[in-house]
Amino acid sequence: MGKTTTTTNLGVALAQMQKKTLLIDLDPQGALSAGLGIKVTNETNTIYEVMMDEEIPANQAIHPIQAYLDVIPADNDLAAAAIELMPELRREYVLRNVLGILNGWYDYILIDCPPSLNLLTVNALCVSTGVIIPVQCEFFAIRVVNQLIDSIERTRDRMNPKLRLLGILPTMYSTGTIHSREVLEEMKSIYGDKVFDTIIHKSIRFAEATVANKAITDYASKHKGAEAYEQLAQIVLDMTEPSA
Repeated sequence: MGKTTTTTNLGVALAQMQKKTLLIDLDPQGALSAGLGIKVTNETNTIYEVMMDEEIPANQAIHPIQAYLDVIPADNDLAAAAIELMPELRREYVLRNVLGILNGWYDYILIDCPPSLNLLTVNALCVSTGVIIPVQCEFFAIRVVNQLIDSIERTRDRMNPKLRLLGILPTMYSTGTIHSREVLEEMKSIYGDKVFDTIIHKSIRFAEATVANKAITDYASKHKGAEAYEQLAQIVLDMTEPSA
C-alpha cells in the first residue's frame, strides 16, 4: 500500500526540514533498509537483535544516512520475532521498552510496519503516538482500512491511550483514470476529513529512486511526488507541533 515509500520519503522530508528523524524498518522484507542503501550482513545489528538480545541496545543498531536522518535496519531474520516473542510477558511492549534508551534523541521516529497485522505490528502500535495509513487507489485496498482502524482503536483503548490516527494517505493515484478517481471519491465519502488532501501520484520515478538508493525528495526534488511528500511532512509538523 506504499507504506515503505511513505515511511522513507516522509522521513527524508522531515530530515530536510532539520527535524532529527529515525526510521525503523520493522518489515522482515527489509525494503526500507535496502532502499536506502544499507547492506545487512552477519555483523550488522538490526531491529531483530535489538528486540531479542538484551545485550544489544538500540543505539548500537543505528545507521546514519544523511544529515538529521538515521535508520535501524531489518532483514528476514525479523520474521522469526513474532513467534519468538510469544512466550514473553508483556510481549506487546518489547519495542517500546528497547526504544526507551533513545528518549529525547529524535524529533520523529517513523516505523515501517509489516504488511500484515501481527505481533510486530502490535508492538509498533504500542510505542507510537500516531498512525498514517497509505492506501493505494484501488478498490481492493480500501477493504483492509476498516480492519486497520479497528486495530488502532483497540490498541488505543487497551494498551496505548496516546495512539491516534493521523490520517489516510491516497497513493498510486493514476491521473486521468476513472478507477482512481472513483476510489478516491469512495475513500473520502467513507472516511471524510481523515483522508489527507495530499495525494501521491503513481510514477516510475519512485522505482528509479529506490534503485538509486534514494528518496524521491533527493532523487528528483522538483517532481510532484517529492513535492507531495514535502507537503505531507508539513502537515505532520502542523498536527504534532501545534505551537510551532
